[in-house]
Amino acid sequence: MPAIGLQCRKCGRQHDLGPFYVCAECLGPLEAVYADAGGNPETLRARIAGGPRTLWRYADLLPVAYDPAVDLGAGLTPLVPARNLGQALGLRHLYLKNDSCNPTWSFKDRVVEVGMAAARQFGFKVVACASTGNLANAVAAHGARASMPTCVFLPRGLERGKLLLSAVYGATIVEVEGTYDQVNRLCVEISEEHPWAFVNVNVRPYYSEGGKTLGYEVAEQLGWRLPDHVVVPMASGSLLLKIAKAFGELQRFGLVEDHAVRVHGAQAAGCAPIVTAFQEGTDVIRPVQPRTIAHSLAIGTPADGRDALEVIRSTGGRAEGVTDAEIVESMRLLAASEGIFTETAGGVTIGALRRLAASGRIDEDATVVAYITGMGLKTQEAVEETLPETVQIPSSLRAFEAHVLPRLDRFPAGTGNAARPVGAEPARGGG
Repeated sequence: MPAIGLQCRKCGRQHDLGPFYVCAECLGPLEAVYADAGGNPETLRARIAGGPRTLWRYADLLPVAYDPAVDLGAGLTPLVPARNLGQALGLRHLYLKNDSCNPTWSFKDRVVEVGMAAARQFGFKVVACASTGNLANAVAAHGARASMPTCVFLPRGLERGKLLLSAVYGATIVEVEGTYDQVNRLCVEISEEHPWAFVNVNVRPYYSEGGKTLGYEVAEQLGWRLPDHVVVPMASGSLLLKIAKAFGELQRFGLVEDHAVRVHGAQAAGCAPIVTAFQEGTDVIRPVQPRTIAHSLAIGTPADGRDALEVIRSTGGRAEGVTDAEIVESMRLLAASEGIFTETAGGVTIGALRRLAASGRIDEDATVVAYITGMGLKTQEAVEETLPETVQIPSSLRAFEAHVLPRLDRFPAGTGNAARPVGAEPARGGG
């Protein structure tokens, strides 16, 4: 069910399909609109179940047709029952949507597959983006798949792992002096002068719809039902907005029963304009200068901030800010309890979840989904100085018994590494 047009999110004006992203009337953001799905929900469910084991199983609900040239197999990532972490937080039904399993190890593969399909549909020959790292990796990889030149624009000073990933796929990497917001403004100017597809600028209405698949998949993986709570990391606010949109569409099309989902947003405290507005009870999102280790969320002027804030408030959710220290602690807690090494954005999500659970805002019997949007090897610098040194011993049984067994004896039987309080050991580096 490809999109039939674009509509302004602010004034409602209708626009034709095309590489447009702001309203000609009020400069508001444009959204893809669809014909009514109609038909039998069971038939639509059957078509989804019979589709590929990728995000394209939801082709009926996406704005562009499937394009095999850009297909790297993104989507349908695991929904992991987090029993150990749930026990630590007092939550009986906690799940982790682990999108670090995507082809370039972040949720950005979803939005890029849809955005690049649109770019090819509109005849673009070069694909580009403004990025804080993960999007650049996804654009570079999908560009390689589609044999299209790619150029990625990044604020200088990002993690080395993210730069390496974009480079290995053959992208031209441009590091710009300044913040992400300055990089984004430059890309807007370039898109107005050169016929390039910037996936998060001039094809953004299509690109952003790929984020809906994170909502569709959770519902399908829960047996076509919605959770009670979700915790979503926020940079521009778009992902939270699209997950909430997906839940609404699933209910409107009869694919799930009507159910209220509380949508919680998480930001790093060092770049938390949406959280600040929520706490102050205002609709005004004041720009900030990012100061956080969570570079992938470091957008000081979030384009979809006001709409994300409205979703949080209207669903009875919360917006939580997480300090850099909490981010690192939460990354280690997730790794030690569930065996999932997330990047700093995931540390923000788990940090916010911990705050919500500790404050009693989530009932212990509620079904909760926390979104893990990227993998930790991209941001390993964040934790490497907090990890204990390796144990170095001679090749002898006596040395093993003297130096290794005492370390394991600190853990109660059967609890493994999760029993160690995160941050309990001093930071010694090395290893």
